[in-house]
Formats: sequence, structure tokens, C-alpha cells
Amino acid sequence: MNPAAPPSPTPPEPSAATQADPLSGDAVRARASALLPNELLQPGEVIVLLLKPSPLYVVLSCLKSLTLIILATATGVYLARETGSSDLAQQIALAGVIGTLGRIGWQFLEWLSRVYVLTDQRVVAVGGVLRVRVFEAPFKQVAQTELYFSLRERLFALGTVVFSTPGTGGRDAAWEMVTQPLEVHAQVVATLRRYGR
Repeated sequence: MNPAAPPSPTPPEPSAATQADPLSGDAVRARASALLPNELLQPGEVIVLLLKPSPLYVVLSCLKSLTLIILATATGVYLARETGSSDLAQQIALAGVIGTLGRIGWQFLEWLSRVYVLTDQRVVAVGGVLRVRVFEAPFKQVAQTELYFSLRERLFALGTVVFSTPGTGGRDAAWEMVTQPLEVHAQVVATLRRYGR
């Protein structure tokens, strides 16, 4: 009679960090390395959320200035045509197009620069074209999180998650115009409760 085969080893249960972190794969780490300064993420730090603003941020965040440029251009073209100067009207229209594209182009660079990260240790927000601002706070320093919806954000199902630390009397960082803001904020709160409080 053949001896009974030894039981197959039980596969190890996934760690709590792995269960809480669907974004801990190599692909996401590589994406984070491409978007963030190399020294910002610490070895072994688990990424829970890695976000950017919605692409609509490019237009919505500069909507007021775009409106002013368009109105000024339209007024200038109208007045130039009223005085019979078609060449001047064309020049004004061209200047308006250049101004509009330039404003959108700058805001696109702002969008590219913005990265929002939630790890198992910290909240991070990076942004800025010429002057880069990096906000990072360990969970123990995060006193409050809030979710805001401006009128523009409501129209496009976007929202802004705001973080405050003790003693500042205001908001310290904001994840602006993120998609699925309710789910994002819920994930932030759950992570803070699990790892930081």
C-alpha cells in the first residue's frame, strides 16, 4: 500500500497591504516613477491611489480667462469692422486665437504637472510648471478631509478633495477636479482610518 501523499502546502494569504492596494503592481510603480520625483516615494511604500485631475481640468480651470479673451476678441473684431478696417479685424481675430491657444496650452502644462498620490503612509500632491509645489503629510498630520463641488464640477461629475493639517487654519492641499470624487474620498477616508488612526 502506497503511503499517503503529503498535503500540498497552503498558499500564503495576501498581506493586508496587498489586499488594500490593488495598485501595487510593477506597472503602477513604474507609472508613479515617471510622474513623481524619484526621491518622493520611499522603498516599500504601497500606493493606494495614483490620480491626475480630469482632462476637463484643462478647460474648466481657465474658463473665466478664456471667456474674457473670447469676449474681448469678439468686441475688437466688431468695432474694427464697424470702422471699415477688415485688416485690423483679421489681426484682432488672429490675436484672439493665439491668446486662446496659449491659455489652453499653459493650462495643459499645469494638468501634466499635477499628480495626486495616496500611499499606506502619506498623502501627496504635486503640481506647478515653473514653481513646483510638493505637499506631503503623514496620516497622523492630516486633521481633516473635505469634499467640495463647484458648479463647474457638478456639471461634469467632478469634485475636489481637500486636506487640512493642524494649526494652519485652512486647506493645505487639494486634489482638484478628480473623477468619481465620492469614491475617491471614501477611499481616502478608509485608508486614513486603517493606517493612520
